Amino acid sequence: MRHTAAKAFAAVAMTAALSTVAAPAMADPSTLPTLPAAQDIVGAGSDTTQALLNQFSADYNASLGAGSTLPHLYSWDATGTSPITPKTGGSSITRPNGSGAGISALNANTSATLDFARSSRAPQTGDLTSDLFVAFAKDAVTWSAKATGGHAPANLTTQNLFDIYSCKVGATDWSAFGGTAGTIKPYLPQAQSGTRAFFLKAIGNPVLGGCVVTGPEENEGTDAALNDVNVIFPYSVGHWVGQANGHTTATDNKGDLTLRSINGVAPLTGTGTLSATFAAGTYGRVLYNVVRDTEWTATTTQGTALRAIFGTSGWICSTAGKADTSSYGYLTLPAAACGSTTHI
Repeated sequence: MRHTAAKAFAAVAMTAALSTVAAPAMADPSTLPTLPAAQDIVGAGSDTTQALLNQFSADYNASLGAGSTLPHLYSWDATGTSPITPKTGGSSITRPNGSGAGISALNANTSATLDFARSSRAPQTGDLTSDLFVAFAKDAVTWSAKATGGHAPANLTTQNLFDIYSCKVGATDWSAFGGTAGTIKPYLPQAQSGTRAFFLKAIGNPVLGGCVVTGPEENEGTDAALNDVNVIFPYSVGHWVGQANGHTTATDNKGDLTLRSINGVAPLTGTGTLSATFAAGTYGRVLYNVVRDTEWTATTTQGTALRAIFGTSGWICSTAGKADTSSYGYLTLPAAACGSTTHI
């Protein structure tokens, strides 16, 4: 049976790799008539990658064919009604909002509830050694500011960003950095955000000053708090490009925020895609899905499904999966890197 299942998964991946037509992105599982089945591969976590994982879910499940009894892929959004029961027979849990919350939920439950966590950050101190981070795309993070009437300049240095988020004396007005006079309003996403953690580390882990406000959902430029001519807010470059490509909802939208340069390097190419040059520097990051190491190597139906979806020869790393990745604004990884694993 295991041998037959492995062949079936391999056939699915090959068929999907030849497909170039994407199905409409799958909505949050809360909108489905029934919960995902107990055997399905279900995840939650990062806001940054939720839209892409929704697309992966729709396209991977379509590739299985109508009536397939193989495990399907489902991904819960970072925000929405809470608590949630991720799959049939699972525990009721607080909806994980952010990479950290997703990883914590994965570790606090078994595969009866969650199989993977979306993560926009790499392994870090405090993660379990059993948390296996499976790479699938390249992204970058920069800072954003309001386009219409905004006071921010086009470029800041890493030191500028460190000083701004430290609320350092002399670094609280845009005129100090070549912008138009106006008191800078530094915002950060909520505390469990992988984008927040990555951005703060990239700018030198400043001790946050009293002028910094935490709260807006990451990558949502339409948040009312960000509708300010003096705002500065970290943003996933890939997610912003995906939004510019039309992958939006009422809230998952770049709004009037535009991306700005760091150290004189632009985050976007002339055609509006994520710059490989920018992503190759300090502000570039790899995106992951996190699984339990023992399940990743298991010869069970679940283990086979995890590798068929996330592995080097899996669907996400196939031609069809990489087409979704590019459409949603991210850079694809080389064949040997996509599906590779790492841990703390």
